[in-house]
Amino acid sequence: MVSRSYSNLLELASGEAPSPSFSRMSRRIPRVMTVAGIMSDIDDDGPDSVSSDPSSSSSQKDRIIIVANQLPIKVHKKTDSSKGWTFSWDDNSLYLQLKDCLGDEDTEFIYVGCLKEEIHPNDQDEVSQILLETFKCIPTFLPPDLYSRYYHGFCKQQLWPLFHYMLPLSPDLGGRFNRSLWQAYVSVNKIFADRIMEVINPEDDFVWVHDYHLMVLPTFLRKRFNRVKLGFFLHSPFPSSEIYKTLPIREEILRGLLNSDLIGFHTFDYARHFLSCCSRMLGISYESKRGYIGLDYYGRTVSIKILPVGIHMGQLQSVLSLPETEAKVAELVKQFSGQGQTLLLGVDDMDIFKGISLKLLAMEQLLLQHPEKKGKVVLVQIALPARGKGKDVKEVQDEMYATVKRINETFGEPGYDPVILIDQPPKFYERVAYYVAAECCLVTAVRDGMNLIPYEYVISRQGNERLDKILGPEASTPKKSMLVVSEFIGCSPSLSGAIRVNPWNIDVVAEAMESAIVMAEPEKHLRHEKHYKYVSTHDVSYWGKSFLQDLERTCKDHVRCRCWGIGFGLSFRVVALDPNFRKLAMEHIVSAYKRTKTRAILLDYDGTLMPQNSIDKKPSSKTVDILNSLCRDKNNVVFIVSSRPRNKLDAWFSSCEKLGIAAEHGYFMRMKLDEEWETSIPAVECNWKQIAEPVMQLYTETTDGSVIEPKETSMAWCYEDADPDFGSCQAKELLDHLESVLANEPVTVKSDSNCVEVKLQGVSKGLVAKRLLSSMQERGKLPDFVLCIGDDRSDEDMFEVISSSTTGLSMAPNAEVFACTVGRKPSKAKYYLDDTAEIVRLMKGLASVSELMIPVL
Repeated sequence: MVSRSYSNLLELASGEAPSPSFSRMSRRIPRVMTVAGIMSDIDDDGPDSVSSDPSSSSSQKDRIIIVANQLPIKVHKKTDSSKGWTFSWDDNSLYLQLKDCLGDEDTEFIYVGCLKEEIHPNDQDEVSQILLETFKCIPTFLPPDLYSRYYHGFCKQQLWPLFHYMLPLSPDLGGRFNRSLWQAYVSVNKIFADRIMEVINPEDDFVWVHDYHLMVLPTFLRKRFNRVKLGFFLHSPFPSSEIYKTLPIREEILRGLLNSDLIGFHTFDYARHFLSCCSRMLGISYESKRGYIGLDYYGRTVSIKILPVGIHMGQLQSVLSLPETEAKVAELVKQFSGQGQTLLLGVDDMDIFKGISLKLLAMEQLLLQHPEKKGKVVLVQIALPARGKGKDVKEVQDEMYATVKRINETFGEPGYDPVILIDQPPKFYERVAYYVAAECCLVTAVRDGMNLIPYEYVISRQGNERLDKILGPEASTPKKSMLVVSEFIGCSPSLSGAIRVNPWNIDVVAEAMESAIVMAEPEKHLRHEKHYKYVSTHDVSYWGKSFLQDLERTCKDHVRCRCWGIGFGLSFRVVALDPNFRKLAMEHIVSAYKRTKTRAILLDYDGTLMPQNSIDKKPSSKTVDILNSLCRDKNNVVFIVSSRPRNKLDAWFSSCEKLGIAAEHGYFMRMKLDEEWETSIPAVECNWKQIAEPVMQLYTETTDGSVIEPKETSMAWCYEDADPDFGSCQAKELLDHLESVLANEPVTVKSDSNCVEVKLQGVSKGLVAKRLLSSMQERGKLPDFVLCIGDDRSDEDMFEVISSSTTGLSMAPNAEVFACTVGRKPSKAKYYLDDTAEIVRLMKGLASVSELMIPVL
């Protein structure tokens, strides 16, 4: 029995004026049934709902039906005396790039969608035949009035603004809900379904529906074919539940999407908002198991896919090699670099959400705050045509022109305009040339979907040898690129090396622009290298293959009810702090430091001496100087206790001769630079890595921003650059998974800050603390001062050891013991400091005391 909202949706479609008739194709793409001519018994439609071709009982290729609002086809009316149309592929279409990247040797791609030009009803049969035979495209012909109400009406005036967080508070601010437009939307989705039904083999074909134009299409397909293999990908943001719930037909759209098998989103935020809406409005909860998120929708599992789309690497690299691209780059180099000017670039559609005017105001603020930049910095803003229509587009244009004029009149001078506006769409190679020449790309939309402009910029800046010669010797490897991106665009989470900004904060954006210009060259190289590695490996081919693999995986279990063992809540947290847990006061520890004579200092590295979000993990010269000052004090024994491999720590601290180092949680230890490494437990084989690595690889593929860090005796899955909530949820699942498959191996699985690690049993940082105290005891130097600082769960073992040692013989009576964690959180430590900056200030203070106490020779 279908739900009330489901029934209303279908009634609404059937209550609309009859769908426009269109002639069926004279030559169909044959559908192949598992048993020729016999329908599945789960479909309750009449015998005419599916036609089969008895002559075709098996399919030579897998078939994927790509359904989108527009076909990847360019349409041109013949200009000569003969009537008719000419057609060609639209190389810039994402859907065509999918076919190009995935290849069609084993897969047949069928496209269903509208054409960009209106075709007269008398020509529709002929056009359908041409597109089917030549391009394997199934055109959906819509009357102009219906298309206008569907696309320009409901899609662009109601769905699109709402999904970008614009509430219709007044008729002028977003479109008020209009039921007639909604009926047009449903009718068009029904027409698309009818078109798909002409060509689909429901038992074998995969159907992949794209974007918010067709969100109720899955309902019509699911009604006809209960086992249809159906995926949906949303290319726009999905708003929070507080925004989405204002939509009068909110349940119908949610149920439409839930009739898919796999629903894809660019970011975890968009998926989280969707899941929240399902929970709040439909009472449907979601669970996660083995790295996948799923909803139980009336006994059928609907999976959620989180993976940002990528770019077509081959296409962009071929454009970079064009002679006209090289010529344009040479022209731009002469125009800007040749005049000693730094080029900043913006490329945006002309709509209200791209934040073009805010970007221009930030440029104005930059010139106000840094007058020395006048004549040296130029912002080139390429304004692409708006995809929608309306008064808001005109207002954006007028504001943009006025702001550009004011800035150029205020800060311009003969031969120099601080802002160059290009309001005619340049050819793609020209745009790529601007990417190549620009020192920084600014994408500061106030709300946007994926936005691939930053990806294109990164690949363009990688360039090639011919472009390097044009750009000059400074363009040789290592490459560099700078990105200033809005926090509110879909690609932001993937670009961990970009300068992320709130586009509404003009001062912050101006500071980011200035920082992007003056940043040290090595830092620029590091950021570019990180971005290029990600963008080049997560291209459109990776995205398409990953989605289709997950769709196939999800559809394998159509006939079974899948159970998910582990659940989690996105926001729920409990923090319980001991009453004695307090902040470590500088004067208290300095006082104890001064009156003690034998001191043991144990310091974690990542998250303690080095911020977790730092890109370059190498210790600064300041940190090395502080450690050397502490080590020069003969009363001190200083140890770095880290999970990092010993070769990395050895290279980083090679100038600290008296510093003790414990690597890989204490498996390797060395008291001084000139001593040999020792192992804390007998050496063992690490055959367990062959089991753990494939499991970690699965979670790496399904968790954008995560990486595997192999070490000599351990292996870690780190999600520092992943979305924090999603990474944390995946980490819980991975922990459970690894504990299961490694139950009989001599290892332990631990979850730490942004990391899940497998290490040998018996190895812990607590063992380092125990061995250090025992070593000092054997030498007759019982410590009367112990300082231990760490930030994650692995450091809790050290805190436990030194706390329990206060009652033993390994410390002096009444020893001053300071176990300190970073941040306020449950811990075995009695003290905390807020962040790494406070830790460094503390260590600098203690080092200063030691310098004063060391006698001058």
